[in-house]
Amino acid sequence: MTFGTIGLVLISVLLSSSAQILLKTGMSDRAVQAAIANRSGVWDAVSVIALNVPVVLGLLAFGLSAVVWLLVLARIDVSQAYPCVAFGIVLTVLAGIIFLGENIHPMRVVGLAVIVSGVVLMARAS
Repeated sequence: MTFGTIGLVLISVLLSSSAQILLKTGMSDRAVQAAIANRSGVWDAVSVIALNVPVVLGLLAFGLSAVVWLLVLARIDVSQAYPCVAFGIVLTVLAGIIFLGENIHPMRVVGLAVIVSGVVLMARAS
């Protein structure tokens, strides 16, 4: 994998992880939560969600991540590229802790270590 391809993989994974944090932030917004709790109208909830800036930015980040991912897939085999997506799980958990104040159970730390170990093993096998 070339340096440029590694950069594209990292950009795609960072955008995807950022999208998760933005979407969670938007969906946790009081107005969104109130619209969801108000079961009188699905369209009201959809409009509140669609106008929520973090949700819109999160969806844009996902879209951009997909475009960058297509560039990655054009350069390397999917069997080589896809294990790198697992790092997105690690980044998203860390971002949840840092930006959203989420707590992490020790068993999840073990799970993250297993994920990282698996990615390292996959990378070494290529």
